[in-house]
Amino acid sequence: MRFRNYQNSRLTPMWVIIFVNILFYIGTSIASKSPNLLMSVAQQFGASSDTLASQPWTLVTAMFIHAGIMHILFNMVTLYFYSIYLLQIIGDVKYLLVYFIGGIVGNLVFILLAPNSIGVGASGAIFALGGVLAVMRPRVKVMLFPIPIPMDLWIAIIVGFVVVSFVGNVAWQAHLGGLLTGLIAGFYFRRIERRQGIRY
Repeated sequence: MRFRNYQNSRLTPMWVIIFVNILFYIGTSIASKSPNLLMSVAQQFGASSDTLASQPWTLVTAMFIHAGIMHILFNMVTLYFYSIYLLQIIGDVKYLLVYFIGGIVGNLVFILLAPNSIGVGASGAIFALGGVLAVMRPRVKVMLFPIPIPMDLWIAIIVGFVVVSFVGNVAWQAHLGGLLTGLIAGFYFRRIERRQGIRY
């Protein structure tokens, strides 16, 4: 997704998240040389109803584990384009709160709706960021790859959710939980903007 207009901002939270994701991916790629070790990594760090009670940290660590190069590439590119715009609007602290709360809620929804499965990936957290943008700046024109047609941001995010969530072997439950969290946060932040006299 490409935004038509944005300015440079302090992107430290975004770059830290991307860096940590890449580190985790390198580590799990090394672990993949051994199938037994790879399964152990998924069980230790992935979100699952089977291990939640004994390993509650997996609600967070699952956000930093990816199943392959295309998985992490798509997530990090989407994260980048959402972040360079959203950070300017809500700032670092709110950005991080949305990211981690959205990711945790997404993993909880995944565990609830997909018992006995293991979920990994940052998609729930990223959809939370998208949900905030869809509410706060719905009319911003963007290009959704590979569709070469400018469209409203809210339409692009909903189309992206439908397309990405309902292909094979994707944790759409985490996407849904993250997106709903982002929409709620977006309405809250937009209300604050209106009280401050900020119109969009």
